[in-house]
Amino acid sequence: MDTKTVFSLVFFACLAVNRTVVSGARSFSIDYNNNCFQKDGKPFQYISGSIHYSRIPQYYWRDRLLKMYMAGLNAVQIYVPWNFHEEKQGVYNFSGDRDLENFLDLANQTGLLVILRPGPYICAEWEMAVTTWMAVLLPKMRRWLYTNGGNIITVQVENEYGSYYVCDYNYMRHLRTLFRFFLGENTVLFTTDGNTDREMTCGTLEGMYATIDFGTDVNISQAFSRQRRFEPRGPLVNSEFYTGWLDHWGDKHAQVDTQKVSRMLGEMLSMGANVNIGEVCPLGDSGEVWSLGDSGEVCPLGDTGEVWSLGDTGEVWSLGDTGEVCPLGDSGEVWSLGDSGEVCPLGDSGEVCPLGDTGEVCPLGDSGEVWSLGDSGEVGNLSSLLDTLSPQGPVRSRYPLSFEEMKQYYGFMLYRTTLPRDLPEDTPLISPLNGVHDRAYVSVCGVFQGLLERDTTLVMNVTGKEGDQIDVLVENMGRGLLSNLVLGEDVLTNWQIYPLDIDGAIASGWPQSGQRRSPPGPVRGPSDGPVFYQGTLPPNGLARDTFLRLNEWTKGQVWINGMNLGRYWPKRGPQQTLYVPGAPAQPHPAQQHHSPGAREGPSTHQGPLYGPAPARQHCWQDMTPQLQKVNRQKTADTHQGLLFCTAGKT
Repeated sequence: MDTKTVFSLVFFACLAVNRTVVSGARSFSIDYNNNCFQKDGKPFQYISGSIHYSRIPQYYWRDRLLKMYMAGLNAVQIYVPWNFHEEKQGVYNFSGDRDLENFLDLANQTGLLVILRPGPYICAEWEMAVTTWMAVLLPKMRRWLYTNGGNIITVQVENEYGSYYVCDYNYMRHLRTLFRFFLGENTVLFTTDGNTDREMTCGTLEGMYATIDFGTDVNISQAFSRQRRFEPRGPLVNSEFYTGWLDHWGDKHAQVDTQKVSRMLGEMLSMGANVNIGEVCPLGDSGEVWSLGDSGEVCPLGDTGEVWSLGDTGEVWSLGDTGEVCPLGDSGEVWSLGDSGEVCPLGDSGEVCPLGDTGEVCPLGDSGEVWSLGDSGEVGNLSSLLDTLSPQGPVRSRYPLSFEEMKQYYGFMLYRTTLPRDLPEDTPLISPLNGVHDRAYVSVCGVFQGLLERDTTLVMNVTGKEGDQIDVLVENMGRGLLSNLVLGEDVLTNWQIYPLDIDGAIASGWPQSGQRRSPPGPVRGPSDGPVFYQGTLPPNGLARDTFLRLNEWTKGQVWINGMNLGRYWPKRGPQQTLYVPGAPAQPHPAQQHHSPGAREGPSTHQGPLYGPAPARQHCWQDMTPQLQKVNRQKTADTHQGLLFCTAGKT
């Protein structure tokens, strides 16, 4: 089945559902006799797509949902991340970008049903789980059940619990009781587990409908036969059809054959199976959203970067015969592949928009201008900014404390102590038991010494004098220092631990509002250690999505206008750019902050590049404003960014 057939099938299925005339009480149930769902007493098949509202600015919710509906979906599947709504224990936030009920309402207005996945553990590249929070969330969800006039048709309990090494049926029974208490006996509860006997055995429980998930690397009939062994009757359901896969730092970009995705989707739908595509508007590698432009033309499907979306007039884009994306632009021109395979729109005169000589710069605009350079300057190092970034001061502890013990769940934390004796010669600093999670930047008297990194660099050398200050900045790719640090024969003790509230400082207007500077510590020479940089970029008057590329910067994080864009790490890859949503990045007056962006070394470098190429090095014309050559002089109408540079030279 080709792609056009698949999309036609989805589209007409959606029309059939929406033309159904509902009479009497609303209902949604499982028809075990006819192996299907029933909606309002009639057979029902859903074709759904996953979307993470928690990773998309509220400004874009309606647009994304409309695009999903117009692409032929009749439902969306959403996770509810517990600590997105409960950042501090006992303090719940359901407003602004966290307004879940507003998202449900927008989906309802759009004509989309909802498959709710509240956890408590959701996976979704999100950590931890708290069962007590269900008593807060589930009562809010009850009025949104389809049978109560809302649009939630089914609710998942846990998430792939069979993948966990503990096969604890009492835990699953507890959750079933909890969900039934708050949502009622008639709500369709289900479980989702991977395509193995062990996972399905440990993740399923009587009273919750067992579904399966799988991608393009399996035999469809065999996978659904496994589901049938646990649910002999009822609808076939692939709750998470993997159209892509995760990228990991340092690995090659994961890719999935788009022709295979299209063929398998068509086969499942023709079998009458209910399918959720995971996911329609997915994430970048460091948490930033892969998203549609303001006019909605580009929406990647899975981590492979293929576009399944709509043009301005609502037509469905399809894949070409060779699998490349062939949508129509605003004026109807065909987008084509460049010589090296990158997807680029055709210019006004029909020529292909090529990549530059180095492969990363894609010219755009009538004059062919390339990405513009931001203007960056040093704000200060950590020692000089501790009063701003850790206003409550340090916690003192004989031994290191983890992020959880410090109640610092994200970002950076500074561990500080002194050298116990003179070290005239190189002395090994050791992280036993792989205790650095995941990356630590070590300085002595403000001079960067080197890195400790989980699994790869567990020993480094240090020199200095007794009493010298040693700083260990830990980046929360993991959980901080989970074991002692050993220097030669000495276990380092008597730590001062500074939780760094960088997000809070930026939300309060720093660094534009000024900052309190701590007295500088002793520095015995130039340092390549952690540094904050601030940059500005004049606006061009358009609020369109764009991307940020930091060539020659090694590693760090970036904030623009107070929004944390995520990590960059171009030297390790595979991700090379950060997505910048148009509306939040264009406030008035406009300010862009590049917040901690780790450059790992203060040498002469190229400034940030703003331009049209997303992380997969495709040139999407309509995802960005027309590029203009930028005057690098700072003005009152500039976007301001803040970069936090950590350590090491490029």
